[in-house]
Amino acid sequence: MRANSLPHFRPVGFAGQTLALEAFVTDGDHVVEGILKADDGCWFPIMNGVPSFLTGVLQQDLTGFAAKHGLTLHTTQARAAAAEQAQTNETFSDKWTRFKNYGLEPQHQEFLYGWFMKKFNLANLDELKAFHAKRKRILECGTGSGFNSRFMAEQTSGDVFALDISAAALTTYENTSDLPNCIVLQADLMEAPFPDEYFDFIVADGVLHHTPDTHAAVEALYAKLQPGGQFFFYIYKKMGASRHFTDQHIREKFAKLSPDECYAACEGLTDLGRELSRLNAKITLEKPIPVLGIPVGTHDVQRLVYYNWIKCFWNDAFDYETNNMVNFDWYHPHNAWQHTQEEVEDWLRDLGAKEWQVNDANPNGISILLTKPL
Repeated sequence: MRANSLPHFRPVGFAGQTLALEAFVTDGDHVVEGILKADDGCWFPIMNGVPSFLTGVLQQDLTGFAAKHGLTLHTTQARAAAAEQAQTNETFSDKWTRFKNYGLEPQHQEFLYGWFMKKFNLANLDELKAFHAKRKRILECGTGSGFNSRFMAEQTSGDVFALDISAAALTTYENTSDLPNCIVLQADLMEAPFPDEYFDFIVADGVLHHTPDTHAAVEALYAKLQPGGQFFFYIYKKMGASRHFTDQHIREKFAKLSPDECYAACEGLTDLGRELSRLNAKITLEKPIPVLGIPVGTHDVQRLVYYNWIKCFWNDAFDYETNNMVNFDWYHPHNAWQHTQEEVEDWLRDLGAKEWQVNDANPNGISILLTKPL
């Protein structure tokens, strides 16, 4: 964390109070270890360069940190659903500690930024760069390795705030600490420490369905968006009957495993995806199968199986471990909700939104880019 990022934070529960920075360990203009202290004496730790605003069960044990710096511990209460969220955090803390370079390798970026172009309905990389360049204040929730926070910060002269509830915040900081306009923090997006109507762009890519309540998460972030600002989120789409049954059956088994056990269990699925991909085979269906959600047309066999029967991800742009991680990401999280487009659009109408795009980027998901009314 940099000292000059301090004015941006206004933690929930401390609205209107001044946060004073006390630095214990610094490295140039980075505060490696310190606290942000409120008027009433309550404080938030900065550890490994990242300020943490987690409370209650989500907060790590700060006993040693407090003793080291002569601080008094304060009891904090997290929101009711925090205990459930903590279970999902275990998955992503492990994932982003293992895969710190995801999205930062050139072979990853061609695939991932191509996917972002589809999600934003943009024609090429130059349009994607221009899309971010016009922003003044961006919030990304669920940053993972930080590859997208980094990309956005490189395009804009504005500020990018990279928020993650898990240990991914530490990985993001490692991968973006050289960028003066990228500020990383660890916080619950349901209690994001910013004023309402603060950001002109918010992005939550593949994140909100991993919270206890996707709808509530959309509402919480929409409140932080300025009138005229844009909000992008990608969430899982409710799949056809066969795929839904298989997903539920496997997730019930795999979510109970330790991360190591689940990575090992996913290898069979990853092998299946790889071998189906190696067939390089296509079939053409002249009639749809509506009861299973399968359309007419020519289908790659691996993708047909993947979209309609079982998650067996494989992409030649990634090594084996990264492909396996994508399958782990689907089956291990405690929360992984799926929704219909109609359901999501009802949420948006309830929020008062009037203008949004639903971009067909992936049969597995729903990509929404909305503009908040002025």
